[in-house]
Amino acid sequence: MMYGYYGSGMGWWIVVSSVFWLALVGVAVWALVRWVSHQTRTGQSSPVGSPGTAPSAEEILRQRYARGEIDATTYEQMRAHLAATAQQRPPVGTP
Repeated sequence: MMYGYYGSGMGWWIVVSSVFWLALVGVAVWALVRWVSHQTRTGQSSPVGSPGTAPSAEEILRQRYARGEIDATTYEQMRAHLAATAQQRPPVGTP
């Protein structure tokens, strides 16, 4: 009895290759989503600061003031507190 041009085993190869390509596309989509979410989380697409570094406390304070989250009085008080705190600490990297 003839099962077709390629023989009886060809049906399994169709299933296996379909599963392989679906898995490959799934992994590619997963990697793309993970990469995009990582870019968003780290803020590397943001023009503020250099890529891979977190914004400073003073930069965050400026951003909050610019967005209107805090008023001018609060901004000045927090900025003065940050400046006083920075003067009390030794520079990073000194023993």
